[in-house]
Amino acid sequence: MLFSIITVTYNAGKVLSATLESVKEQSCGDFEYLVIDGASTDDTLSLVEQWAIPGTMVWSEPDKGLYDAMNKAIDRAKGQYLIFLNAGDAFASHDTLERIAMKSQNLPDVIYGQTQLVDATGKVVGMRHLTAPPQLTWQSFKDGMLVCHQAFVARRELCPHYDMDYRFSADYDWCIKVLKNSDRCAYVGDEPIISYLSEGLTTENHKKSLRERYRIMCHYYGTVPTLLRHVKFACRHLMRKF
Repeated sequence: MLFSIITVTYNAGKVLSATLESVKEQSCGDFEYLVIDGASTDDTLSLVEQWAIPGTMVWSEPDKGLYDAMNKAIDRAKGQYLIFLNAGDAFASHDTLERIAMKSQNLPDVIYGQTQLVDATGKVVGMRHLTAPPQLTWQSFKDGMLVCHQAFVARRELCPHYDMDYRFSADYDWCIKVLKNSDRCAYVGDEPIISYLSEGLTTENHKKSLRERYRIMCHYYGTVPTLLRHVKFACRHLMRKF
């Protein structure tokens, strides 16, 4: 099995159909599909059953949150590469998985690409403001999470568990850990591979996420360099705003 596509859900019925449709329509069928559900009480599980995607396995049980569910997925996955596709997000086109598979022929440690933003109707509203670079190393993430987590495809044997000490930014820490253990990355190209549902976090959670990300940056890249880079980030934010 080349890919393990993983979707973590909890009462995701309102947004899940777009994700399921994008998985089912993929021209490359060399994957298993793992749905890790946190004991949903809405129609999440019935939607998964209705779409009847070949290779689907579902686990529904209480968990300790998003990253706990992702850790369960890592333990259960059998594919060579892991793709975390959140509920509401989708592959950008029907041949996305095929394009990623073409880059897997020489077994790079990480395969990655660009991300476009979509609204609740699936309409593209723009590109993610952080752009994935043609060359990627763990040092690239000192400037932020340049590759969206959903567009970051990692070889399973390199994937650690997510650090449960982080409630909002464990994916950032996880990507850096994977890259530090990687010898070679493959860039899919400039055409987006992921459509990211642009609903955003609440203001409170967004601030908490940024604080966690700052701690992670200080850990890997040093406190003073991280502080100086955040001055640059502030300037970049003001330039986008005005």
